[in-house]
Amino acid sequence: MGFPLHRGTVESGLLTCHWHHARFDLASGGTLDPWADDVPAYAVETSDGRVTVVVEPDTDRVEHLRLRLDEGLERGITLVVAKAVLGLLGAGVPSEDLVRAGVEFGVRNRQQGWGAGLTVLVAMANVLPQLDEGERALALVHGLSFLSGDTRGRPPRFPLAPLDSRPDLATVSSWYRRFVDSRSADAAERTLATAIAAGHGEAAIASMMTAAITDHVFIDEGHTLDFTNKAFECLDHLGWTGAARVLPSLVTQTAAARRHEEESAWRHPDDLAALVREASDRVGALAARATDGTGWRDRAVDHVAGQILGEDPATIVAALEAAIGAGATAENLGRAVAYAAALRITRFDTQNDHGDWNTVHHAFTAANALHQSLVRSPDPELLRGVYQVALRVYLDRFLNIPAARLPEQSRRARAGLEPIRDLDELQECWDQEGQVDRAGQIVHGYLVDGGAPGRVVATLGRALLYEDAEFHWFQIYEAAVRQSHAWPEGSPQQALILAGAARFLAAHTPTRRELSQVVRIAVRLRRGEPLYEELPDP
Repeated sequence: MGFPLHRGTVESGLLTCHWHHARFDLASGGTLDPWADDVPAYAVETSDGRVTVVVEPDTDRVEHLRLRLDEGLERGITLVVAKAVLGLLGAGVPSEDLVRAGVEFGVRNRQQGWGAGLTVLVAMANVLPQLDEGERALALVHGLSFLSGDTRGRPPRFPLAPLDSRPDLATVSSWYRRFVDSRSADAAERTLATAIAAGHGEAAIASMMTAAITDHVFIDEGHTLDFTNKAFECLDHLGWTGAARVLPSLVTQTAAARRHEEESAWRHPDDLAALVREASDRVGALAARATDGTGWRDRAVDHVAGQILGEDPATIVAALEAAIGAGATAENLGRAVAYAAALRITRFDTQNDHGDWNTVHHAFTAANALHQSLVRSPDPELLRGVYQVALRVYLDRFLNIPAARLPEQSRRARAGLEPIRDLDELQECWDQEGQVDRAGQIVHGYLVDGGAPGRVVATLGRALLYEDAEFHWFQIYEAAVRQSHAWPEGSPQQALILAGAARFLAAHTPTRRELSQVVRIAVRLRRGEPLYEELPDP
């Protein structure tokens, strides 16, 4: 841990450090307190009063670091996780291998299956290439530490084996949806394992699982849809061969999730659940008559998003049906709903209750998951999800009353001010409470003045990672990155999406920033710096 063992004491073959009272076997260097980590031991020879220390070349420590990573995850020791991540990356181990190790640990050690920890880890894996190099290790430590907290103290998971038979896709899909509907989690899990073993492809499995989710209205605040999408994105990193281990971990949560058609908000004063059901009955025929989407442009997608932000649910459903009939693709519709949900965040007024940030967050992250799912598997039946998420965006309309003013592109020009050339002012928005609108204005002004979106993504990522971020923050950031890339570089939509993400982060910062401090300690230890000595002035 970087403290001086020569100031410790030895008794009965145990060396005790006086800083944190960790104890070490004097002969091997092994610690009796695993949070402290082993220390190197060297062979010693004595002859005629002369003591010789034999220093041999370092052996390959990769296997040791892999074991330490597992121990850190098991015991929830962030410093051990950070040291292992830095050591493995420094030894040339690809980041995908660390993600794989985390996923294997997560699906094995949580009886309830896929949860927030695996979602955060995959979200960070998705954005790694867009972060500055210095923040990539920190992103992995965040994901792995969140995973550790989500599994610690929970019983392990014992997966079910597939059936020996190999039913066709229609049969196995009907079984799966029936068992999810009746909350028969074990039967649904074994059915899914059988579908994967039967060799049904990724798109078919994705359609089957997403259809079971959209059989009910916006289940579990959208988390089920987001978890399922993240599991498929996990397989983008690890390969489809991992499907049999990863996908069945979703079933317990899917079967147990809350179903909002059973709740009053979706029934009164407007019966939104009935609207969704009736529209879902028509969607197949509409999709069959639709054109190939030729002529659909970003402006048309933007127009549909504006209609989703309307005040009448029946009009919203009619607008979506008209778009389908006019040839809008599944991707067009998914992107329109996600953009409408993003604008709820961009226009969220700080006079609302602080907890209501979570309300608009759920709609946006679910909309992003739906968009990604429709790109992966553009099954017309899954368009039911478009109606569901659109009407959830409708339910959030009062959180934009009053609406925060959208950042204005022309204000600086009218005032004769210089364009915003950098993002340095954002740091004050993370360091002081109440800088929500200012953060959005800085990001929006930078982008409309020609700033690079990649710079904004990296800057927001750094802000996220240096805080003690909570689950929703990771979801919002990663969803905003994905949605910003769905629009053309430099587009107004991209600027507003990223401005909304900046507003969300500014509303929740600053924090104690403990995890980033742990990683800084781990970095100093890798450099061999003595932590008990004062740092030189910069």
